[in-house]
Amino acid sequence: MKSYGGWILGLLLAFLLGLALPLPIDVNLPDWERLTGWLDRVQPSGPASDLGQQLGQLQLWTCGMHPQVIQREPGSCPICHMDLVPVRETAAEPEPSQEERRIRHWQAPMDPTYISDKPGKSPMGMDLVPVYEEPVEEPSGIRVDTGFLQNFSIRSARVERGRIPRLIRTIATLHYNPRTMVSINTKFEGWIEAAHVNTLGQRVRKGDLLFEIFSPQLLTTQQEYLAAIQYLERLRGQAHPKAVERARDLVEAARQRLLFWDVTEDQIGTLKNQGKAFRRLKVASPASGVVVDQAAETLEGMKVSPGMNLYRVADPSTVWAQVEIFQHEMRHLRIGQRVRVSLDAFPERRWQGTVVSLNPELDPRTRTLGAQVEIPNRDGRLHPEMVAEVELEIPGPARALKVPEEAVLHTGERSVVVVQKETNLFEPREVELGAAGGGFQEIRKGLKPGERVVTSSQFLIDSESNLREAINKIAAQGEVEWETEATDNR
Repeated sequence: MKSYGGWILGLLLAFLLGLALPLPIDVNLPDWERLTGWLDRVQPSGPASDLGQQLGQLQLWTCGMHPQVIQREPGSCPICHMDLVPVRETAAEPEPSQEERRIRHWQAPMDPTYISDKPGKSPMGMDLVPVYEEPVEEPSGIRVDTGFLQNFSIRSARVERGRIPRLIRTIATLHYNPRTMVSINTKFEGWIEAAHVNTLGQRVRKGDLLFEIFSPQLLTTQQEYLAAIQYLERLRGQAHPKAVERARDLVEAARQRLLFWDVTEDQIGTLKNQGKAFRRLKVASPASGVVVDQAAETLEGMKVSPGMNLYRVADPSTVWAQVEIFQHEMRHLRIGQRVRVSLDAFPERRWQGTVVSLNPELDPRTRTLGAQVEIPNRDGRLHPEMVAEVELEIPGPARALKVPEEAVLHTGERSVVVVQKETNLFEPREVELGAAGGGFQEIRKGLKPGERVVTSSQFLIDSESNLREAINKIAAQGEVEWETEATDNR
């Protein structure tokens, strides 16, 4: 009875199994492929840098001119409106098998302290097991094809320590040196009856005749001087010594008055020898230079008042450059500091100047401090109102970590350099910048002495790095969406 019941139960199980076996055949093939694809995606993936394993069947599109643009479907670039091109998938390199890995030694499975350099048996009679060397980790970075390096002439420079001279570049306007400028006027009233200098820019020397002036006050003083001399001559040998002394004082007082009115000693001597007052006084230039200003186009016949500036004469052998320095650079200025001056009119030449004075306050409109630079002008090539470029060299740190300025990529929020770790292995690295000057940039954080940084076409390598990072992020987002979609369909 029991054997008959077991036979009936076996037939029933066989019948049910026959009904269940055809079920997988009726599954819709696309759904089955979608399910197996989702199962493949949720399995653990390889290294993050392997784009082929990350992307799977995902096809991304990018712009050839703007690699930061990444889309999942074809179209046009939102920046330059060029057609997007497909992103090439990189083939994943298979990991080495245990047979390809090198065996370090053999050890007992139950006693790790028992080590042998060849296979065999442990003291307990068990087979020794191999211990493999640890796989060498691939250095991080972006590997670039050798042809790419040759086509784009990738150059690099060594990170080293040294002095970074800072330069302050600014624009200046040239002026006459006010320390050599002389104003010519009279201390008495009169009329100019003859003008010998009537042209702006005319060169004069000290002692050259400028004009002749008639002045009733000056004529009266000359006559008083001559009368005092005649009175003194009459008193000598006849009058009391005190009277003679008073007469001598009168002569000296008249003579001093002529000197105060800028009558020279030679002119007073001539007046005394001739014994006759001259109608017109000849006025000579008190300094050498160029006439840079005069009271009128022509001075002849002009009435002159005391203190009226008739001429201004400036010595052109030196000129001043009026320099404007911003607030953050003020601390580097010193009186006596040497500067370099260049002009577009003479591009092959450089002048050396010296800071001679600083303004006491800032310009309220531009928030800049004015400084005056004195420049020698022996050949007279520099003229007022010319625009010059001024460079002030400031000593920088002596042991700064520096790289060429062209090695730094400025992205707005951060600064990046591309480090060459091997011949074709590069790593974009964010750095902290310091002072700059002389074609070098100080690096305060992010680099070490002896490393090499790319100085040409480094933006291409950095763009490749950003492109891979963007693909990694999009691929990661895509996996989450596919997994959610597969879960919903399931």
